[in-house]
Amino acid sequence: MTVTTREHLVLYDSLWCGYCQDVREVIEELGLPVVLRRVSGDPAVRQELFQATGRYTVPVLRIERADGGVRFMPESRDIIRYLRGLARQS
Repeated sequence: MTVTTREHLVLYDSLWCGYCQDVREVIEELGLPVVLRRVSGDPAVRQELFQATGRYTVPVLRIERADGGVRFMPESRDIIRYLRGLARQS
């Protein structure tokens, strides 16, 4: 199944993070177009995440709406719930 969305989605994650893996599995299951930004091994991405959220913890989903508004969503369970909601809307 592939889900389309009006939002541009970016997931800040790390390969070593089990919570991130849970989110990536749901993204793959739903076929969502989500850009992955790995904080591990990339200081620029890590700093970008910190400047946006004030923390280094992952996963964090960046949601850019069609109107240009941007929202950052931490916490894997919240992210998964949001992504599944997008799938139901399609």
